[in-house]
Amino acid sequence: MRRSLYGRDTELSVRMFIVMFLLAALYLAFVFVLYQAGLGYSTIIVIAAILLAAQYYFSDKLVLLSLGAQVVDEHQAPELHAVVTRLSAMADLPKPRVAIIRTDVPNALATGRDPQHAVVAVTTGLMQRLDENELEGVLAHELTHIKNRDATVITLASFFATVAFFVMRSGFFLGMFGGGYGRRRDQNGGGLVLIYLASLIVWVISFFLIRALSRYREYAADRGSAIITGAPSTLASALMKISGQMARIPQRDLREVEGMNAFFIVPAAVGNSFTELLSTHPSLEHRLARLSRLQEQMEGLGPR
Repeated sequence: MRRSLYGRDTELSVRMFIVMFLLAALYLAFVFVLYQAGLGYSTIIVIAAILLAAQYYFSDKLVLLSLGAQVVDEHQAPELHAVVTRLSAMADLPKPRVAIIRTDVPNALATGRDPQHAVVAVTTGLMQRLDENELEGVLAHELTHIKNRDATVITLASFFATVAFFVMRSGFFLGMFGGGYGRRRDQNGGGLVLIYLASLIVWVISFFLIRALSRYREYAADRGSAIITGAPSTLASALMKISGQMARIPQRDLREVEGMNAFFIVPAAVGNSFTELLSTHPSLEHRLARLSRLQEQMEGLGPR
């Protein structure tokens, strides 16, 4: 099929591979430093297992709970379910659960550890503002996140960054249960200082790498939406509407959902915007430019 010709963006794939490689190298170095400084493997494994299990198994429930999302069946939201059913079939995915978030903030998200335990959620504000084609573009974007297992990818990528932050903030507490940080160092706290500095460096570097990875996954989801629907312009139109309407939403409503910005298709911005380097999402201009190029490719007007 013609759409399958646009299923891979080599440049984007290479960028994601480089970021994942750098994260892996950074985390391996971090584990090595912790071990050399005297933090036993048993402590590392326990911390890792608890945090990873919590993020992996409960992320979807925590996200829905924090937003007050309500899972709805086909009788409660027949039109929404019909769109999700059709797009899931086109994307070769099991149909996820469908949820509605009752807020005027126009947005959507997908979460879940795998396609069999996924949920896609849209806000009432989104459904009121988008036409059917634009809603399809947004939902196809979220389904691509599910297909690419992005929630799991970001969870795994951020895992040791979370450990680094936890060690940095709770060093003395962890030392009580790990037999002491500095058992291979002198009694003046050399091992503890080394662990703190290593944790700080790992957290700062991974902060930027994980956000870069998140931006690339958003580009990939935009591309997946365009391929599923065959209409990049409809997603572009939806993104412009969502971004344009965000400025009109009361600040109080935006603050209620801003904690889930990393999951949303467009961040619910409050106050001064961060630079793209610090954001989990690419700028609207860059997303629209990529969708425009893909539209040209699909119409035979540009290189593949």
